[in-house]
Amino acid sequence: MRRRGGDDKPPVKITRDKFKRALRVFKYVLPYRWAFIGGMVCLGLGSLIFLGIMKVPGEIFNVVSGESQYGLGLGQLMGILFGLLALQSGLSFLRVQLFAIVSEKSIALLRQELFAKLVTLGIPFFEQRRVGEITSRLTNDVTQVQGVFSITLAEFVRQVIVLVGGIGIIIFTMPRLALTMLATFPVVVVLAMVFGRHIRRLMKKRQDQLALTNVVVEESMQTIQTVKAYTNEKFEWKRYVTSLNEAVRISLKTAWMRGLFAAFIIFVMFGALFFIMWRAAIMVQSGAMLKGDLVDFVVFTGIIGGAIASLGNFYTELISAVGATDRVLEILDEESELELTADDKPRKAPRYHGKITYENVRFSYPTRKDVEVLKGINLEIEPGKKVALVGSSGAGKSTIVQLLLRFYQPDEGRILVDDRPIQDFDLSEYRSNLAIVPQEVLLFGGTIRDNIRYGKPDADEEEIIEAARLANAWDFIRSFPEGLDTVVGERGVKLSGGQRQRVAIARAILKDPAILLLDEATSSLDAESEKVVQDALNTLMEGRTSVIIAHRLATIREADCIYVIDNGQIVEQGTHEELSLLEKGIYNQLAKMQFENATT
Repeated sequence: MRRRGGDDKPPVKITRDKFKRALRVFKYVLPYRWAFIGGMVCLGLGSLIFLGIMKVPGEIFNVVSGESQYGLGLGQLMGILFGLLALQSGLSFLRVQLFAIVSEKSIALLRQELFAKLVTLGIPFFEQRRVGEITSRLTNDVTQVQGVFSITLAEFVRQVIVLVGGIGIIIFTMPRLALTMLATFPVVVVLAMVFGRHIRRLMKKRQDQLALTNVVVEESMQTIQTVKAYTNEKFEWKRYVTSLNEAVRISLKTAWMRGLFAAFIIFVMFGALFFIMWRAAIMVQSGAMLKGDLVDFVVFTGIIGGAIASLGNFYTELISAVGATDRVLEILDEESELELTADDKPRKAPRYHGKITYENVRFSYPTRKDVEVLKGINLEIEPGKKVALVGSSGAGKSTIVQLLLRFYQPDEGRILVDDRPIQDFDLSEYRSNLAIVPQEVLLFGGTIRDNIRYGKPDADEEEIIEAARLANAWDFIRSFPEGLDTVVGERGVKLSGGQRQRVAIARAILKDPAILLLDEATSSLDAESEKVVQDALNTLMEGRTSVIIAHRLATIREADCIYVIDNGQIVEQGTHEELSLLEKGIYNQLAKMQFENATT
């Protein structure tokens, strides 16, 4: 069953509180506030100069008609015009550079903090969300926020200045026409806002559908081996096509509305503009207005109309960015397991003895609170002992290990390490004393060296080679032409299952944990690989507390104690020999079935 995440939820409604909350993103701008202020100053001056430039055509017409009020000649006007153009060009260049600094560096800070938050969140967060949704927030949503800082916000402010400045110039120089314009434009603006609100809803729906389409791609690529093994390429293709067609349907509906809006702008808004121009032409005919002033009015009316049309688009983008910001802030507001610091120096954690105690531990997963997985687990493991957990799938074995790793918190009871509640330990210090070798090893896509050194980032070459040797991995590593520099491919696909397991064991050996957790580490291997890996595991378990989850009972015969888990409870415990004597015991039945199958 595929996990359902936040992208399946209804679209977030933009409210005043959410808009105010979105302003928190400006804290990432604060370190570059002077660049931001400088950019805004350049923006304001450039917009005012633009309005001044737009006055020149009308004055040229007045000069030609012999009606100039300022006593300027054509040469002087052209000199003023080119001077203003040069000044505005310089301000525009500076504005673009300053806003680039603000957008790139502030968004880099946001991405850093967002990724730091993601890697420090607890496992329940990731179980409740799809990988595609999280990736979308880190990429698409942050990119949308960046667009606001780099382009949208500046253009929105510029259009506001042009709009207010243009109206001010018309009111000051042509008050009679201004009254006609102000009586007509508000109606048009209100209608445009109604259109804009509907278009915004469609664009948000389209954005959510595209995110769902991306989720299909993410899931298919991440499980491509399963897809191919079950020949479900067509199924995944159809699933993608269905989601994509829905996105296309919404996009076409949005395009229809945008087209209708464009028709509205052309017919109603420009109709209103031409009506006002007709009134201006009558005033020129009657001698109440200069011909050059008519040119000014036409120019500034066009500028005002363009500004209003642009404001609708930019406002839509700003609202979309508010929604994207809200989704990013949802992650940033999650509670982290630990805090990351800029200090790169590795801190030497004290080594634990490795005593483990469970006291009446009860637990239900956060996503399935109605199902109790552990029902009063009590067990004690002495330092350096090997303990095995046995039972059917779903009995609660892996949950016991996950609680020990502090992936979750028990609902009731306590877990102690060295007679101290594990919640009392610093989380980084605590987990540095534990290492896990899982059943399915997913390596990072770098080199074998990188994957082994993951257990100890500051390890030198000799330590890495020694760890590989102890894990029985050195022979196959040095057989590769690139040796430790061999790239393992995404998730380690270029290595066999046994090779991946031995790399994981080498990583654990390099970490040198006090407590070792083996989660069915050999169950998916063939007999030959299992023997090599088991020998490596035996080396790894020497001198440290080991908790082994196993289905193959032959691998745990030498365990100091075996706990049989059934339906979230410990029903049997003892050594292999002791449990084998219980004729009707669960362990004895499991052992008989496995060993009989092995001999047939």
